[in-house]
Amino acid sequence: MDIEDRIKRRQQHDGEPRLVQDYEPLSPVTHIDEPADRGPLLERLLDHLDPVFDGKLPANAYLYGPSGVGKSAVVTALFRQLDQLPTETRTIIHTTTRAQSLASPSFVYLDTRQTTSEFAFYHAVLDALVKETVPEHGIGTDTLRARLHEELDGSRTGVVVAVDHVNEPRSASDSDLVDLFAGLPSNVSWLAIGRGRPSETELSEYTAESIRVDPYKQQMLVDVLMTRASIGLSQQAIDHDLANDIAAWADGNAHDALAALFIATHYAEHAGKSSLTGEDIAAAFKEIPRPCVSLGIVLALPANRQAVLRELVDLEAEDRSSVTATTAAIGGAENVDLSPGTVKRFLYEMAEAGVVERVQATTQGGQGRPPSRVEPRFPPTVFRRLYDLG
Repeated sequence: MDIEDRIKRRQQHDGEPRLVQDYEPLSPVTHIDEPADRGPLLERLLDHLDPVFDGKLPANAYLYGPSGVGKSAVVTALFRQLDQLPTETRTIIHTTTRAQSLASPSFVYLDTRQTTSEFAFYHAVLDALVKETVPEHGIGTDTLRARLHEELDGSRTGVVVAVDHVNEPRSASDSDLVDLFAGLPSNVSWLAIGRGRPSETELSEYTAESIRVDPYKQQMLVDVLMTRASIGLSQQAIDHDLANDIAAWADGNAHDALAALFIATHYAEHAGKSSLTGEDIAAAFKEIPRPCVSLGIVLALPANRQAVLRELVDLEAEDRSSVTATTAAIGGAENVDLSPGTVKRFLYEMAEAGVVERVQATTQGGQGRPPSRVEPRFPPTVFRRLYDLG
């Protein structure tokens, strides 16, 4: 948040104590312009991308690490800044008598949670490079790819494409991505971003470098929490000890730490408090499943799946006692225009993807397989608020 934003926030203050200034900076799916305590990672990425400062393309690379370590936050912030370079044509001295105008490659960030098809992939790359809007209908994939080649052939120094969240259940497979990369013009290099080790992905066979991202150390995670709180909460809304408790519990995972901060803030606000307490933090810990599915995955689901989940998180325990009961309760909801069969299929699909879990009930005696209740594998409070705001 810059100085102007901070001044506006103060101007909007109505004189009454207010805990929450803005929930967005507290969200686990929000990436701020200056990620906290990831300087060494930024330097490693800049070392890899160093050729762009001489107007050249870097080699392909693979950035990897577990969930919640800041991979997406750092890459999106870095690419946002680097993409400003092509507009700043620089002159370098080539000899004592000649100068050469130097332009840097363009930078494009793609999220495979959103670009799940060949058409969507090439459309997203082209749309990021041209000023006019690329149509989403009435145009074929081959035409898109041909236009992309036409746009880049001989007219640019090249493009670096970051492809995030590879190897996730609903994302393109490794082999599909290899084919997609092969369809790009020759003056395009890519940076794939995923959780699996290089030995676990086919993509590493096409990269010159693999860059590992380790989990946050506890003090680093405290800094992340305090940075976000300084933007989204009132002054002194959370003390260092409580932030340290969250960081210790989250064990290096910024997504889970921010989810806990978000939920604790929600509870404190609804209780009319002016600051967070240990009670709010403890309640947040109870709500977050371990392991927790990234809310980015949940919010990238198709709208009809999200609508089913929105009803699910508001159901009473008895309505989640079995898949059949859950299906009936969601299918009868006013905001879900889906047949019971479709609702049940969606629940099974999302259970397979790990977004929800079917927990088998324990029964005493009786015949047959006991029913399984449906539990979300993400924090309901955060999803509920982000969904309603979206």
